[in-house]
Amino acid sequence: MNNSILSAENMAAAVAIAAENVRNAGGPFGALIVTADGSRFEGVNRVTASNDPTAHAEVTAIRNACKTLGTFDLSGAVLYTSCEPCPMCLASALWARVSRVVYAADRHEAAAAGFDDAAFYEFFEGDPADRSAMMRVEHITDEGFDHREPFALWSNLDTRIEY
Repeated sequence: MNNSILSAENMAAAVAIAAENVRNAGGPFGALIVTADGSRFEGVNRVTASNDPTAHAEVTAIRNACKTLGTFDLSGAVLYTSCEPCPMCLASALWARVSRVVYAADRHEAAAAGFDDAAFYEFFEGDPADRSAMMRVEHITDEGFDHREPFALWSNLDTRIEY
């Protein structure tokens, strides 16, 4: 079977996962991680069901895959998601080394349904000095502590696992 057919089938599966999640009191988002060997791991949005703002479908699928596979490295995997991932989900996919992300609905379609992530995209795109209107982020160093100590310890740790 060629890759475009597999992509369409996996995308259809992610959309079906999202629709089923709505029927089960979850958000209208579903995701599917497909590893290089064909293993499949689902994720659904459970933000309101579990009061966890990080429980997006993509993050849940990544968590399920990593936990089951016993690794944080999903190199070679494809993330299929029913909607364009938000910045948190994209960052999670990057940290997991997902090789490709494929989505169905875009961020504008999500916004029309009441899920507007534009402010989050703008937060990261904007000048750091202008970010305080949404959330204040401060950089404090040398205030009676050595902020470099954790990195020094890490650099000298014989048992560290690089990531």
